[in-house]
Amino acid sequence: MDVFYSILSMLGGLSLFLYGMRVMGDGLKSGSGGALKATLAKVTNKPIMGFLLGVIVTAMVQSSKATIVLTVGLVGAGFLTYRQSIGIVLGANVGTAITSQIIRLMDVETGSSGLLSLLKSDNLSSIALVLGIIMLMFVSKKKRSADTVGTICMGFGTLFVGLMNMSSAVSSMGNQLSGLLLSFEQNYFLGFLSGIGVTAILQSSSAVIGILQSIASSVGVKFCGIFAFIIGVNMGDCITAFLLCRIGANKDQIKTVTVNLIFNVCSAILLFTGVGILRAAGIFGDGFWYQGMNSGGVANVHGLFRVIPALTLLPFTNLFAQLADKMIKEEPLDEEQAEVAKSLRELDLHLIQNPALALTESEHLINRMAGLSLKNYKAAIKQISDFTEKRSGKIDDRENLIDQMTDACNNYILAVSPYIKSEEDNRRQNYQMRALTAIERIGDRDYKINNAIQELRENNRSFSEEAENELSVLTAAVKEILDLSVEACRVGDLSMARTVEPLEEVIDELTDTLRNRHIERMTKGVCDAFTGITYENIIQSLGRISDHCSDLAVALLSERDPRIQGKEHLYIHNLHHSNNQEYMEQFDAWYAKYFEQLAVKKDPAV
Repeated sequence: MDVFYSILSMLGGLSLFLYGMRVMGDGLKSGSGGALKATLAKVTNKPIMGFLLGVIVTAMVQSSKATIVLTVGLVGAGFLTYRQSIGIVLGANVGTAITSQIIRLMDVETGSSGLLSLLKSDNLSSIALVLGIIMLMFVSKKKRSADTVGTICMGFGTLFVGLMNMSSAVSSMGNQLSGLLLSFEQNYFLGFLSGIGVTAILQSSSAVIGILQSIASSVGVKFCGIFAFIIGVNMGDCITAFLLCRIGANKDQIKTVTVNLIFNVCSAILLFTGVGILRAAGIFGDGFWYQGMNSGGVANVHGLFRVIPALTLLPFTNLFAQLADKMIKEEPLDEEQAEVAKSLRELDLHLIQNPALALTESEHLINRMAGLSLKNYKAAIKQISDFTEKRSGKIDDRENLIDQMTDACNNYILAVSPYIKSEEDNRRQNYQMRALTAIERIGDRDYKINNAIQELRENNRSFSEEAENELSVLTAAVKEILDLSVEACRVGDLSMARTVEPLEEVIDELTDTLRNRHIERMTKGVCDAFTGITYENIIQSLGRISDHCSDLAVALLSERDPRIQGKEHLYIHNLHHSNNQEYMEQFDAWYAKYFEQLAVKKDPAV
């Protein structure tokens, strides 16, 4: 039972360690805001710059996996090519070794005095926890940054409490652990596989190295018993990242994590070969080979096993990229995917110093996005009367493309900001940011309409002919406002843009009318709750699309008319509450066109 309680205590310490590391990492990320993503996005084509960024960012967030996941996300957004990401990935593998160097503070002797005594793990953890709770409870209300500092301190303190708990538990299992490490001295392959397996289970190389450092501080370890295990830990860390980042990833994202896997395989081969040669040559003599190591020694071995392969293999990043290209075959792009890829390539960062040219390229991309959103809307409303899984899949694919274009275009437009000097370019940038948001949200609503219909079909439900006829009037009006707003922005037609707002107000009237008829059906019990909720969700999404079309048209008018810029809501309010003859005539025309199509039926059933 003593062994059981020792294992339980060790697992409790491990839990505190993992939680503390997560809290500290969250605090660091919170304190940096969007700076981490922005920093990674500024990487150049020089692998060494990416390598240094990867080291720094991983040291900050205390997780190589977090850095790699973030990098994979940037690759997916189109702001980094997977070749640019290679340097960051290699740097992330090195940056994770910083945690073990922090943990080595456990080796500060108990009898130390003066300032050094503050670095003892029990004192350091207490100081960090006290400082953290003061910041969180008494200072954070006055200063937002205090909340971040408090979170980091609490995470740091909790991490060390967990380590001390692990060390205490490990010391009571000295004989068992010594026997386990002795088996690694005789069988390096077993040590390597154990490192992979334990890391795969715990999902954190820092946690596994922390356990090993606790063992080293309590019962001692030998180099010959841990080197293969540490190489396995490094490999296990990259395998978990590889499996995690492949879920829902595109080809370039998969190539990014494949490069990480290739690098770690090469690192393992390099390290085993290097250690074997040094041992055979007598450089690693028995004195070093069987020498006892403390927590600091483990940290140094882990650090060297991360740094040496990274620096050795950094010049071969192009070779890694070529291997990934051969391993991950590109699927043929359809016409839309090829068009999006071409559009993203046209966002040339070399143009950002010339805002007029750069904003022209981003405007082309925005217009292509608008075209995709219009296509997805047509496909989504087609699903209402003729649902197919193939069309549903195509809607999902287009939504992913729109999101990818949004991220890339948003970053590109922001990158132009420092170089904008003229008022004209400033208005163009403002218009594009507003247009980008409106189009992306239209795409989201298209996606939601499709999902609502898909869920309806999966539950073997459908709308009646009467309900579909009512809905077809609204979908036709929304299609018209989409056509108008997209075309107005594409060609810069202000007169066409002015016709959007009166139609948007008519669509508001239509949605209210259809909603009231829907409520009447619900109260009379002729519509079941599930079908009725789906009907309401679709109406709501159609109304939101109309609102975003209004935003798009007003953004265009604002760009061309400085009197509207910054006063868009006032402009809309005045239109709705004025006797503007042109506006009223257009409203009446749209109203007559669509409300005449709504036949009044008694007790229509859904």
